[in-house]
Amino acid sequence: MDKARLENTAQKIVAKSKGILAADESSGTIKKRLDSINVESTEDNRRDYRQLLFEAEGLENFISGVILFDETIRQESSTGKRLAEILSDKGILPGIKVDMGAKDLAFFPGEKVTEGLTGLRERFEEYNKLGVEFSKWRAAIELGVNIPTDACIDANAHALARYAALSQEAGIVPVVEPEVLMTGTHTIEEHADVTKKTLKKVFAELHKYHVHIPGMLLKPNMVAAGLDNEVRSTSLEVAEATVSAFKEVLPDDLPGVVFLSGGLSPDEATEHLRAINNQSDLPWELSYSFGRALQGEALKAWAGKQENVAEAQNALLERARKVSEARDGKTA
Repeated sequence: MDKARLENTAQKIVAKSKGILAADESSGTIKKRLDSINVESTEDNRRDYRQLLFEAEGLENFISGVILFDETIRQESSTGKRLAEILSDKGILPGIKVDMGAKDLAFFPGEKVTEGLTGLRERFEEYNKLGVEFSKWRAAIELGVNIPTDACIDANAHALARYAALSQEAGIVPVVEPEVLMTGTHTIEEHADVTKKTLKKVFAELHKYHVHIPGMLLKPNMVAAGLDNEVRSTSLEVAEATVSAFKEVLPDDLPGVVFLSGGLSPDEATEHLRAINNQSDLPWELSYSFGRALQGEALKAWAGKQENVAEAQNALLERARKVSEARDGKTA
């Protein structure tokens, strides 16, 4: 393990004013996105959409890395250039989603465990050749009646740790994503309790499998009341609850956190991030790894039409600028 290289890459990803664009939607998820604008999910349409995102002029001012789907890392642009090279030429690090999705956890109704460890070492060898600098694995923990169980948290934490170890073995920075879902009617206190419990278990497993903490990043949820709760958490409440949880469970040598947006609107995710970065005395960089919260406005503006590419790119850049400022704690 080249610890210095891993640490250097992790620090690049959480550089001031920058964060990650999550463009790693699986085939099923990108179909839903394109369906929302009445565009067929063909390989060419998926490529054209992601190409317009990556080619936005000045994207590198706000984005340090992009998480890609397996299809995307292999695709060429309409002009014959690899999409990953478009990013690399801008100084943006190409990343890759390596998990195979959350599947039903046997004998635990309503709970999921993420699969994809089989053959992962060999896949990392190939991704190294394709220029990948970092990777991501997502676990989904849902709140509900009598869930999550300890078994669900344990199974997902174990998988995250084994993934992270294999990623670092390959010289690729792991972005560990234990997402305690925001969907549901839970209170912010309930969300905080499950988030802390999950993160404690995840870091216990990471240590067990000798994962080098300064050479990884964490992609967690923000702590908030459920999206279906009648009372939505304010940005200040989210910031205080999230930072309080982190101070209790995160190791100081973790270089940074790249928050997921988790179904929040672009404005909500941005304002929550701003409030979090206005908290004080924190040892970690607090950045972003947003998907819909960065892309949503651009997708709508594009609508599958070539003549709308410039408008879509402008929408992406404007949102990225706002998120970048929030990441630095600047006032709107």
